[in-house]
Amino acid sequence: MNNIAVVFSHSPYGNSLGREGLDFVLSASCFTENISIFFIGDGIFQIFKNQDAQIILLKNHTFSFNILSLCGIKYFYICYNSLIQRGFKKNIDFILKVNILSSVEIRKKIDDFDCILNF
Repeated sequence: MNNIAVVFSHSPYGNSLGREGLDFVLSASCFTENISIFFIGDGIFQIFKNQDAQIILLKNHTFSFNILSLCGIKYFYICYNSLIQRGFKKNIDFILKVNILSSVEIRKKIDDFDCILNF
């Protein structure tokens, strides 16, 4: 199967894209382990720890990102430029062990994939 890049570029709440992307990754992981996950733009908020979605009367689906490593997915990348643009530094506590890359490095990595899906 092809190498798949899944890009999360939307915030976890306000739409269903984060949940749908996570569902896709879990499903696709049954067929291939050649999946890498990228968090760019507002998608960086998908993997912040200590989110309380009950305040806005939603379920917190971000806990499910923890099981991706059990599905054989090993490569998680987050955009350093997106962190800085939103006022964060590198020492954020994420729910996943991520590699922090510049936007240029992320673009170069994504170019190596056969299939790119954006959520």
